[in-house]
Amino acid sequence: MGQTLVPSPARVIVGPGPGAEAGTRAGRPGAGSARRRCGRYHTVPVSSLRIGPRPFLLLCRITLATVVLNVITGAAVRLSDSGLGCPDWPTCSKSRLTPALSVHPVVEFGNRMVVTLLVVACAVTAVAAFRRTPRRRDLRLLSLGLIVGVIGEAVVGAVVVYTKLNAYIVAGHFLLGMALLGVAVVLTLRANHGPGRGTPVVGRNALRLCRLLIGLLVLVLAAGATTTGAGPHAGGKGAKRIPIGLEDMTRIHAELVIATVVVLLALLWVLWRSNAPAHVQDDGRILLGAMVVQGIIGYTQFFTHLPAVLVGLHVLGASLVWSTALWFHHGLSDHRPEAGPGDGPGPGPAEDAVAPPSEVGDPTGPGPGSVVEPV
Repeated sequence: MGQTLVPSPARVIVGPGPGAEAGTRAGRPGAGSARRRCGRYHTVPVSSLRIGPRPFLLLCRITLATVVLNVITGAAVRLSDSGLGCPDWPTCSKSRLTPALSVHPVVEFGNRMVVTLLVVACAVTAVAAFRRTPRRRDLRLLSLGLIVGVIGEAVVGAVVVYTKLNAYIVAGHFLLGMALLGVAVVLTLRANHGPGRGTPVVGRNALRLCRLLIGLLVLVLAAGATTTGAGPHAGGKGAKRIPIGLEDMTRIHAELVIATVVVLLALLWVLWRSNAPAHVQDDGRILLGAMVVQGIIGYTQFFTHLPAVLVGLHVLGASLVWSTALWFHHGLSDHRPEAGPGDGPGPGPAEDAVAPPSEVGDPTGPGPGSVVEPV
């Protein structure tokens, strides 16, 4: 009589010797054999629906690079006067989706394509954060912050177009991009270690000075965006500027930068006096070097009447200084490595159905000559 085999519980047939081989081949156990249940197919986890720490970290780094690219292309739009190259949104114009083959529409539409890529990257990273194993609440919240930030970027970008490049909204758009960059940096840093804030490796005074440094940098970024809003690079012809003297706003911006550098020097002195770890002091010197280079670019662009190339380098430098400061602050604490399952895929159903080798007569597993048969 025929017999239908279904993928139900796997059974292990233990053959006592060669005499059981024929019975085993025929689907019937030999004399003295025993059957034992070793597992069920439906209890095997589907590992393809989960993502490990290393692939997730790679996604975070790709998203971070996309955020920086968005900042750069946004600056290119403003510095090339392409802000109104596409007068409509989300299409380039009311009559066509793609731009005409001229400089300003192509530059503006190129930035919109980067924003689209950024939306995809943030969405994939957010989904991966909820499918990640081990589960991390902090990474999920930060990934949701990416979604909120990129939606805000898109909405404010549309408002910028419909208000004909209002200088205040343009400045807010830049600061929102810096906030999104900060979230991406913190997410990438946290994805590289275990959960928690870590154990501080410096004293309270150093931590307080570093927090003051971060706060001053936020003011520096706001003052820089306002300075650009008062300058000649409006992003398009006829755009209104912020009604404040450019030299006055530049002076305010420079004084905030000097105050930030002074705080950083004081922080480095405290780290040196307290014999902080060498890597922390080295990171602080890297941040100081980045700020010095950024200051040189800033003074050069001012005394050379704000050429677009130098202004673009200054915007890129602002992104790098902001990211470096967050990296430096994160390094003031020691973080334990990720604890949990490995990054590789778990065993599949076929692997789970194979019984481990053991000695003959071992009650914990089948012996030599055993086979696994679905019945």
